[in-house]
Amino acid sequence: MLGVDHIDVSVPLKNLAKLYRGQAKYAAAEPLCKQSLAIREKALGPDHPDVAISLNNLALIYMGQRRYDVAEPLLSRSLRIKEMTLGPDHPQLAPTLQNLGDLRCYQSKFTAAEPLFRRAVAIKEKAFGRDHPSLAMLLEHLALVLEKTGRKDEAALLNKRAVRINSKSR
Repeated sequence: MLGVDHIDVSVPLKNLAKLYRGQAKYAAAEPLCKQSLAIREKALGPDHPDVAISLNNLALIYMGQRRYDVAEPLLSRSLRIKEMTLGPDHPQLAPTLQNLGDLRCYQSKFTAAEPLFRRAVAIKEKAFGRDHPSLAMLLEHLALVLEKTGRKDEAALLNKRAVRINSKSR
């Protein structure tokens, strides 16, 4: 028997929380995600990349509940851990940067979101190339920010690039 605090228990807890989050069952997802996070922190230490992933997952639950003030420090901590352990340009930073950018957009803080999206785009372009399918959604998010800040021509260019990438990848 592994026991409820064994590291191997954290994975199915995380997966079930993710399933519930996808169904917008945030009240069911939150305690599972918190338990998975606690197990990982205890077993791996507070600065392990897997802890960063758990922090990001919990933040997404709070974002789904529009609890942005609770989500922000989790995403910031997740980003710090990833930067410290993986380096400033590692591709695994991009999802957290995108989530922080999304959070800023939900708060109508578009000028704060822009550098987060731009950094995520730069990281993915460097790692995967300028036409990688994972870039399309990021470009769309950045385009929205540009549109909201009055730069419609730049936004149109990014949206066209996203369309081109999506057209190639299907």
